[in-house]
Amino acid sequence: QVQLVESGGGLVQAGGSLRLSCAASGRAFSSTHAMGWFRQAPGQEREFVASTEWSSGNRYYAEYADSVAGRFTISRNNAKNTVDLQMNSLKPEDTAVYFCAADPNFSRLRVGRPNYWGQGTQVTVSS
Repeated sequence: QVQLVESGGGLVQAGGSLRLSCAASGRAFSSTHAMGWFRQAPGQEREFVASTEWSSGNRYYAEYADSVAGRFTISRNNAKNTVDLQMNSLKPEDTAVYFCAADPNFSRLRVGRPNYWGQGTQVTVSS
């Protein structure tokens, strides 16, 4: 099993920044797991935000949703088994519960069907 615990959500004014962090634990977790972030606004479906895909040479490829590209940055720290999401220039439409996700298979994570989900952290952006 893999446990994912998010932190760092909160309330911020439009144009501000927040940093989310997700810590992974459990014997089944590996640094080669894909990890990423999704979000779900009230009344809407959960949507992809950003992901990291492991590649040979201990590198990760990052991918972003068009709505956050250029404003959000995803990063991995293998020593701590964490994945962070730095969110800048936040907009009211970024308001949602943000979920961390992990899976040994990147494709499964990318389509929103990862084996592991965090409990979610609320991000609220006021106008």
